[in-house]
Amino acid sequence: MSLFEEILRARGLQDATRESFLHPDYGKRHDPFLLPDMAKAVDRLVAAREKQERITIYGDYDIDGLTATTLLVDALGQFGFRFVETFIPNRFVEGYGMTVDAVERIAASGAQLILTVDCGSLSEKEIVRANELGVDVIVTDHHNVALTQPPAIAVVNPKRLLQDNPRRYHGMMLTRQMKTKPLYPFLDLPGVGVAFKLIQALQTRLDGLPYGQEKWLLDLVALGTICDVVTLVDENRLHVFWGLKVLAKTRRPGLKALMAVSGVEPSKVDARSLGFMLGPRLNAAGRLETARHAQEMLLATNGLEALEKAELLDALNKQRRAEQDEIHKLATKQAETYKGDPVLVVSHPDWNHGIVGIVAAKLLEKYKKPTFVLQEMGGESKGSARSYGGFSAADAIRAADRLITKGGGHKLAAGVTLPTKNIEAFRKHLNDYFRSLQLPPQPPLLLLSEDVVTADFAQLNEGLLHEISQLEPFGNGNPEPIVKIDAVQVVSIRRMGNDGQHLKLSLQDYLGGGLDVVAFSADESWFVEPGEVVSVWIQPLLNEWRGVKRVEGRLVRLEMGKDSGEE
Repeated sequence: MSLFEEILRARGLQDATRESFLHPDYGKRHDPFLLPDMAKAVDRLVAAREKQERITIYGDYDIDGLTATTLLVDALGQFGFRFVETFIPNRFVEGYGMTVDAVERIAASGAQLILTVDCGSLSEKEIVRANELGVDVIVTDHHNVALTQPPAIAVVNPKRLLQDNPRRYHGMMLTRQMKTKPLYPFLDLPGVGVAFKLIQALQTRLDGLPYGQEKWLLDLVALGTICDVVTLVDENRLHVFWGLKVLAKTRRPGLKALMAVSGVEPSKVDARSLGFMLGPRLNAAGRLETARHAQEMLLATNGLEALEKAELLDALNKQRRAEQDEIHKLATKQAETYKGDPVLVVSHPDWNHGIVGIVAAKLLEKYKKPTFVLQEMGGESKGSARSYGGFSAADAIRAADRLITKGGGHKLAAGVTLPTKNIEAFRKHLNDYFRSLQLPPQPPLLLLSEDVVTADFAQLNEGLLHEISQLEPFGNGNPEPIVKIDAVQVVSIRRMGNDGQHLKLSLQDYLGGGLDVVAFSADESWFVEPGEVVSVWIQPLLNEWRGVKRVEGRLVRLEMGKDSGEE
């Protein structure tokens, strides 16, 4: 059996499952009307179209919200809605989600309907206020839901089905469809995915966007899906698979310009390009200034205007990286003070809370602990959390309700605002909460495991890489395959980067074959000596330099081998 066949078997991709995964069929999309309140949302929007009411799309400052907002502006325009405005909150003014002040400003502008994307499920008082001002609200969202839904015309959120039918779902997948009570089969859609389903539903009632033409929206869906790190299975995989093909020939001047300044060749765009090249530049605007810059680029119809905005995003991203590096150095130094805690909580007045989430992720990776990084802003502090394994950042924040002003999010990523004077009590509460869970050791959960084991570098060839490419797009729920190679000898080691933080190893297998592997921001324990025997876990990749192609490896894990001389 070939290495590729072993990889497929390890992932449970055999027979019919294999075919549907390798060749996603766009025609097998799910019925949008199985989502909660979808029919109500469509009825209200059809009525708004007939009366040409003024609509404000209330978005969010992250990529999921920005792409969903852009998607709705595009599609509603094609359906013939003439009065559509957007509202993108400022992270440093409104913060995440709906606010009463923003609702009042939108109502004063003459809006008759607010359509949210990527927010609104927990906005009870804001929607009550909208209703008092005579403004209807349709919520489209994918975040956690309340036990009682806010008084909107419709709350279109897949998570409602999990709350109402917990026994019908395993994780986010429906276990069995029933004719008497059909349910939406897949719940882990991002905000842009929910907005796309709304457009599919509107196609059944309105002219202007014929069936099939909605595929041109999939470039936005792919971008939001990848950058929101939802699982790339089922409908998410379908959307990204076809969305990457659309992105390669996108009609949007903004995305063309963004790829140009990011050094992404449209014909070679992949999920990694979105997550590591396009995504950070789009997010930089909202982290440092206002996400409006990114929104204007995505909506641009003029190539020159789009390029100007893309260059601004590129400059902001460079500034973001510089600030992030400085925060990371200071946060690492502070974290050493609390390295005995199972949950890290660090804070400082000079740390931009638009950036601290990235720093929290880096500290988690270094210390292998759930991490909260906060900016102290006088009497109030605000920040982000990153977690893994059995510790839910969102649940921990909810458990600290008496100490915080507000907070919430997902299991692995969340945000919190609290009085600065409560930081020490918050730190103690989080660590007490962690200990109360009596979780098994968590760091092993961060260790990446292999899909397949080989002892022969010769099997890592261009043919294998071509086969592996059929599994793309890669991401959460569908990671790049990992190959483990046991008992290989380190021939040479090279440190790279300004601080020597990157690593390049030249390895030799038992047959004398050679392979170079590279790790960026490598774990300190990976800096081994020439002559030592190690086991490595790698993701094979093709390195092309000056026309010469070589198969190399991205090092993701390293352990000392049995023959290395260690006791």
